[in-house]
Amino acid sequence: MLLFTPGPTPIPESIRQAMATPTLHHRTKEFEEIFAKARWGLKTMLKMPEVLMLASSGTGAMEASILQFCSAKLLSINCGKFGERWGKIAAANSIPYVEIAREWNTPVEVEDVLQELKNDTSIDVVALQVCESAGGMRLKAEEIAKSIKAYNKNIVVIADAITAMGVEPLDTTNIDVLIGGSQKAFMLPPGMSILGLSEYALTIIQDSKSHKKYRNGLYFNLAIELNNQRKNTTAWTAPTTIISGLVKYFEIIQALGEGMELDSALICQNLPNSLEKNRLESGFAYAYNHTAKLALATREAIRELDLKVYPKTPALAMSTIEHKEQAAKIRQCMKTYGVNVAAGQDHIKEQIFRINHMGLVRVYEASFVVNALELSLNALGIRAFDGRGGATFLRTFYAL
Repeated sequence: MLLFTPGPTPIPESIRQAMATPTLHHRTKEFEEIFAKARWGLKTMLKMPEVLMLASSGTGAMEASILQFCSAKLLSINCGKFGERWGKIAAANSIPYVEIAREWNTPVEVEDVLQELKNDTSIDVVALQVCESAGGMRLKAEEIAKSIKAYNKNIVVIADAITAMGVEPLDTTNIDVLIGGSQKAFMLPPGMSILGLSEYALTIIQDSKSHKKYRNGLYFNLAIELNNQRKNTTAWTAPTTIISGLVKYFEIIQALGEGMELDSALICQNLPNSLEKNRLESGFAYAYNHTAKLALATREAIRELDLKVYPKTPALAMSTIEHKEQAAKIRQCMKTYGVNVAAGQDHIKEQIFRINHMGLVRVYEASFVVNALELSLNALGIRAFDGRGGATFLRTFYAL
């Protein structure tokens, strides 16, 4: 069965092997060397002054960010299941918040955010998604962040990039906290979240040691964690296996930057373990371009099959297809052809299905998914199979 859900994503053989080596104790020099490589790789990737790795899912990093940076009131941007979560986190911790809510296929506009900030000057944090994976929508996160900082540079901008990190280049210039998760484009198991931090965020973290207005907590105390991770260790037990896999991920990306073929990079056990900035950046350029081509080619195939892309501004991380009558049946039928894609959630659970592009997906696998989709449409009597979906996918991919 091909796993094409938008997280967790399949784990390549070389990463599985890296995580299968004998477990290291997290308080050893050997693991500190691995941890240092992981930190360096993340800082190079995100182009942010500091990063933290937490032994939690992405929701843990979301809650840690709200607790750490919101001292007055949160403005949450809710365009889906995960945008909705900001408000739930605030409510669970008795933090005042206001919310801008939109339908799950409709992005919030910059003007809406600025108007809310002008209406309520007590807001000190804005939290939003880069990609809202509930509907597969790309928000104008960078544009919104830039406008917020132009309006008031002291407002903290928190961006959930769990389904965007590693998928596309992200402009972090005006973002204070950028959240990632291990089980998406990093092709790792669930269980580790990532925080990229701006200089302004670091100032607040340091300041929170002596100011009671910040809700530091214990496990999610970022000041304690930062102090430890700068020494290449962690405050609490580290997800050692996942971090070892993360280093292997960076080695795969660097191999792509050195010109290695994708299939070879994914399975090779003897990749050079010395990471170098320019080669790693070249590898990410390859990965971002590859993912974009997969996404754009898949969408052209979807249109060729007379299907509708759900969000008004689709993300590159996944393709979300709307079929109000038979989305669930199409998804189930695709399983009979060996492809597992994801349903929607909540009120659109039976109306959409989502095809993943995160991680280093091979072209032939993505082509197989498009063919499984077209075969399913044929089996359900929706559209006769003529091979145009697969042909359109391949023609578009290699033309880009």
